[in-house]
Amino acid sequence: MATGPLRGNGQSRTPPTCWIKSPAWDLVWVLNALWLAPLVLLLSWGHDDARASPVDGLFFAFAVPLWFGHRVSSAWLAYATPAYRPLLVTQRLRFVVAPLAVAGACFALLLAPESALPMPLTERVVWLAVLDYLLVSHHFSAQHFGLLSLYRARAGRASEAVTRRLDRWFALVVGGGFVVLAEALAGSIAFQDRWIDPLLGVGWSDVLVRTLHYGGIAFVLILTALMLYVELRSQRASSPRIAYVVGVSSMVLVAFLARDPFLFMVLWSVQHWSSAMGLVSLTASGGDQAPGTHWHQLLAPINRRGWAVLLVLAVVSTLLLPVLEVEAVTDEYAYADRIFGDAARWLRSSPFVPALLAVGFATGFIHYLLDRAVFRFSSSEIRQAARGLLRS
Repeated sequence: MATGPLRGNGQSRTPPTCWIKSPAWDLVWVLNALWLAPLVLLLSWGHDDARASPVDGLFFAFAVPLWFGHRVSSAWLAYATPAYRPLLVTQRLRFVVAPLAVAGACFALLLAPESALPMPLTERVVWLAVLDYLLVSHHFSAQHFGLLSLYRARAGRASEAVTRRLDRWFALVVGGGFVVLAEALAGSIAFQDRWIDPLLGVGWSDVLVRTLHYGGIAFVLILTALMLYVELRSQRASSPRIAYVVGVSSMVLVAFLARDPFLFMVLWSVQHWSSAMGLVSLTASGGDQAPGTHWHQLLAPINRRGWAVLLVLAVVSTLLLPVLEVEAVTDEYAYADRIFGDAARWLRSSPFVPALLAVGFATGFIHYLLDRAVFRFSSSEIRQAARGLLRS
């Protein structure tokens, strides 16, 4: 979610609810870390390898409908809803030119012969993966800031500049920087031996590791306490904001404290995916429903119903699983095999692998761009298109 200020559309008045939709809806789609964290810890209890525990089955059940459905969700808003159609003309650079340029660059980098680009394909993949990790880390923290801002606006406090700055720092430091630190300490960053370890030295001393580990935990707790203190001191304290801060902090603490990095990956990923899917369903179903093209007329019955948008994105996610997992995971952890069997395994060893890698990186990078574009609430045009989400 983009980080622009929330203004207009009646945001200056105190809304009748501080929830995005309702307590139950928010707990399922946005605040699910509050119940998912204890559930994951309970399911992993007594298992040395979390992937051999029931947590793996739980993650499979969430990943199939949410993983790649969330990746195309912002594209659905941009290209499949009538509310956003005018933006394809008025903001062509963001919605048309930039995505096409990103896709072209990914395909050019990964399909170019070594005679034109003297670098092995494996090296190109490594450095694209490094770039993707940096971008996705910012992408996650930006969504946390966006949701804190949305809850702040729901509480009638959109104009509180100090709280807004505190939200931004909390999202960037706790939801971004300390996550990277925890993953680096756990050795779970993609190709960490190629770029993180050379920067910090091959061997981290035990003293340095312990200092970073316990220091990171202390800073997360201190910043969380500061956020909660400021929120509770507010004249219009927001229960959902308190819950969201606690949820983010609990996930980051799991990253530092859990023996298996897989537990954090489950929590961090599912919360992000479900929040994106839920927000898109509200935005699509609450926006302008006057179809302007034959394409929008065909999709109108879906866009009028939030549950239908979620269902379509879940089906798309399932169908994309064998294609996009080629870039996203190793053979050992591919979930597509459980559904598509030999067809998924063949794709990962087929002559189409370079093209599939390009598709994977391109869709990821375009998602980061479009997610910021469709939720860039500093734009009055975006606020108008997304009024289904912003209105009380």
